[in-house]
Amino acid sequence: MADGPLIVQSDRTVLLEVAHPDAETARHELAIFAELERAPEHIHTYRITRLGLWNARAAGHEADDMLATLDRWSRFPVPASVSTDIRETVGRYGRLVIERDDEGLLILRSSDAAVLAEVTKNKRIQPLLTGHPSPDTYVVDAWARGHIKQELLKIGWPAEDHAGFTPGTPHEIDLHEDGWTLRPYQREAVDIFTEGGSGVVVLPCGAGKTLVGAAAMADTKTTTLILVTNTVSARQWRDELLKRTSLTAEEIGEYSGQSKEVKPVTIATYQILTAKRKGEYAHLALLDAMDWGLIVYDEVHLLPAPVFKLTADLQARRRLGLTATLVREDGREGDVFSLIGPKRFDAPWKQIEAQGFISPAVCYEVRIDLPASERLEYAAAADDDRYRLAATAEAKVGVVRDLVAKHQGEQILVIGQYLDQIDELADALNAPKITGTTPISEREELYGAFREGTIPVLVVSKVANFSIDLPEASVAIQVSGSFGSRQEEAQRLGRLLRPKQSGHTASFYTLIARDTVDQDFAQNRQRFLAEQGYSYTIVDAHELAAA
Repeated sequence: MADGPLIVQSDRTVLLEVAHPDAETARHELAIFAELERAPEHIHTYRITRLGLWNARAAGHEADDMLATLDRWSRFPVPASVSTDIRETVGRYGRLVIERDDEGLLILRSSDAAVLAEVTKNKRIQPLLTGHPSPDTYVVDAWARGHIKQELLKIGWPAEDHAGFTPGTPHEIDLHEDGWTLRPYQREAVDIFTEGGSGVVVLPCGAGKTLVGAAAMADTKTTTLILVTNTVSARQWRDELLKRTSLTAEEIGEYSGQSKEVKPVTIATYQILTAKRKGEYAHLALLDAMDWGLIVYDEVHLLPAPVFKLTADLQARRRLGLTATLVREDGREGDVFSLIGPKRFDAPWKQIEAQGFISPAVCYEVRIDLPASERLEYAAAADDDRYRLAATAEAKVGVVRDLVAKHQGEQILVIGQYLDQIDELADALNAPKITGTTPISEREELYGAFREGTIPVLVVSKVANFSIDLPEASVAIQVSGSFGSRQEEAQRLGRLLRPKQSGHTASFYTLIARDTVDQDFAQNRQRFLAEQGYSYTIVDAHELAAA
């Protein structure tokens, strides 16, 4: 009997023994097609889902590859029902194909008559079809390319989209690899995306997702619309494109609350695209303002729900999603798969760290006892109020002070969720703060001073969760967060992963009020990072103070 680190169960859950010498290797192979559900200290639980299997298949992994991983690392024989289920689920991908016929009509095709009959009788799919020219084809209404992919995925028959893309208006873009070159994994990600034409590239924060976007633009050489999370991110994209490509300032436009420029390369914020006036989306004209050949979705896991609806009508344009994690807290990973495209490339965080391209990091969960008065207030509070009371516990301020003193000489981010807590921390540390109300110009000035080292400690709200380039930040102290958000945890650790001239190993602290919902939410937040191979050392606040 093999002595592997995995136990595969008939309900498609997989248990991983964390202390096993082969655990890390098995974890990396398993994470290609399974999602981590629970990550307590010794045994991690993964679940094999349909979407996980289809994303893996779209990225080039066959059912035989996935089953070989389970057979190789499983302590006991893989249940026959699981093997059969994986083969059948993976086999569903590509049985239906969307393509163009000789006349340019959009066609749904399948060589499996039973599958075609099943899906075309569905009440939500029937209205999207306009003809049945041959036994193996149906004509899809021209406007419904994205909608039919969504509906097919919901009933368990994901379609491969081979209907092609509009080239857009040609626009010359070249990379300027002067003193730098694309890393091998970046080049591989771009090549795989370019071949597929749409889909998502998953890379750790700090691993150069912007460069992947720039290289995709250089490969396609077309007018490009880049959608980003906020104005600070838009300006970072602009600066990086000016630095890394042949584009000039006259060729790049910013379309945001502050500016409304439409140029061959236009960088727009999600907020402006979803802004409404008199109940209507006020800036939809941007989507047709130019004949875009490529649309780049930065931080695609944060894509607002209305943008999915807009994207359903953009299926003829090449679409590139960039993200550190496909995890969405609203459960709409299926819409990313259908409308942006399947996962095309995914590099494990620890693998990129081993290559020296991102900084190593250690994670700590610091548990803090509430004083008796706060404990009583927490116990008597309504359920809706308990997380805020635990997350903003007064005792956390003293622990933050101790950690800042412990890491004197390093660049430190203190991160909170609640504005009154951020004010309190900024006063206690005599440090500047950045929140959603901080003007863009002031944010950029403070970020610049932090990068230069003239500001050693910066207190920030969730506005710093994503798309902020602070390469010398080597310590993050997370005081409170958005409940159990896995994506937020990944983004916050990501602030520390850019390689550092100082050579410091990054330290990521999460402050938790013991025996409260704060502790429960923390366990959920840590799931994604545990899947990437990061472990959390639990430290008592009293021990920390004594160290």
